[in-house]
Amino acid sequence: MPYRRKPDGSFEPITRSLSEILESLDKDEVSFLTFQFTGLNGRFHQVTVPRRVLEKEKINEGAAYFDGSSIKGFAEVQDSDMVLKPDLNTYAVIPWSNKGSRVARFICDVYWGFGRGRLEKDPRHIAQKAEKYLMEEGFKASYWGPEVEFFVFEKAGWDVLDTYKGQSYYIVSREASWNAEAQAGYPIRFKEGYFSIPPQDTLIDFRCEVVRILEENFGILVEAHHHEVATAGQCEIIMYRDTLTNMADNVMTYKFVVKNVAKSMNLVATFMPKPIFGDNASGMHVHVSLWGNDKNAFYDPNDSYAELSQIGRYFIGGLMEHARSLAAITNPTTNSYKRLVPGYEAPVYIAWSRSNRSACIRVPVYHRGSAKAIAGKRVEYRPPDPSANPYLCFAAILAAGLDGIKKKIDPGDPIDENIYQLTPERRRALGIKELPGSLKEAVEELQSDRDFLKPIFTDETIDKYIEIIMKGYVEVAIRPHPYEFFLYFDV
Repeated sequence: MPYRRKPDGSFEPITRSLSEILESLDKDEVSFLTFQFTGLNGRFHQVTVPRRVLEKEKINEGAAYFDGSSIKGFAEVQDSDMVLKPDLNTYAVIPWSNKGSRVARFICDVYWGFGRGRLEKDPRHIAQKAEKYLMEEGFKASYWGPEVEFFVFEKAGWDVLDTYKGQSYYIVSREASWNAEAQAGYPIRFKEGYFSIPPQDTLIDFRCEVVRILEENFGILVEAHHHEVATAGQCEIIMYRDTLTNMADNVMTYKFVVKNVAKSMNLVATFMPKPIFGDNASGMHVHVSLWGNDKNAFYDPNDSYAELSQIGRYFIGGLMEHARSLAAITNPTTNSYKRLVPGYEAPVYIAWSRSNRSACIRVPVYHRGSAKAIAGKRVEYRPPDPSANPYLCFAAILAAGLDGIKKKIDPGDPIDENIYQLTPERRRALGIKELPGSLKEAVEELQSDRDFLKPIFTDETIDKYIEIIMKGYVEVAIRPHPYEFFLYFDV
């Protein structure tokens, strides 16, 4: 849901009626309408139609139709008629569309044709079910603040189709330590990009343009942006917190805007977690708080450790209990597990703490005993990465946390040591487990630990999701890797 700034400096959500939308179409000189939705694998899809189709009857019945069998995991070919119904509150003019053929977009809910109701495997529907389940459990709302990181390069390419000739990829970046011919003169050394300034940071204008478009065109509030740790154009733009479905919508829009602004500047952006060997990867740390009766259920002023309530501790207990199976949803690619290795600030250890980024669950403690502390008390779940489908990711995290609250799962004592520096013996003594080391291992965990998801996810959805992500695992596993030639060619 978009926001606007009020005269007092606060923000209010914008809700739109159909009549207001029709007025906006005239005011904005819109000629075409794009209806966007998300597949199980987290890919954005869209269909574009002339403006005249947006009539009241078609909004109610469905504004666009499509073949669900052509979207991975949605339907079989023998039963595939589906309908898109736009959420009017997601209306936005796409700023890079040309005047005379100006395009506005809506994010849509997916329905079966013939009046058969919602598609259970529509990720947006799963997010909406998660919010309904939250209310059934006695809470009013949840707020989400993902830290979505990404890379921006001058060029990137790969050759994988001619398997027998060889396989390769390349990255060109003005900031990269290794691209002497492309450097702007001030390369960023490995792991030294965090909060860098121009001229080392060559992407400040790019990020400012992304922020301008997010706020002015899409009504998505931004708190800050900066260069991230890695060399070669790692960035982060921090969105202001929002409710679960709204924030998942915002993440999809964020990716959409980042990629298109990059293209307009002759750059290329990727949310692939680990494109660069030997440096930090992109994560999507997810901050979450639960609210009831206008009070933050995670805040307790009497807790001396982190001002964290017992409900917050139980929520953490659920995350820890299900962390290994959650990985299949929060880290759904083979590349995700090239990030989840020790040594690159990766949250591989299942532990919790305050202000400790070596644990996979952190309770931020920037403020204490103030209005900011109350509003900002939250749990940060650090394993997710930006390849995750945000609708499924947030819904699964909520399901795990609510399971912890329902079952009163004790997370144990917090770990205030640097877990990366502990010996294996010390970690075992403290009972610290690790996240799965591969996508296959994560999927096996999900297959045996899925009951906590069932208030929100159907078994059919989980099975189809596993089928989709395991195809990627198999495709990578069966192909020789160039580094294998280096290691084993002379055996």
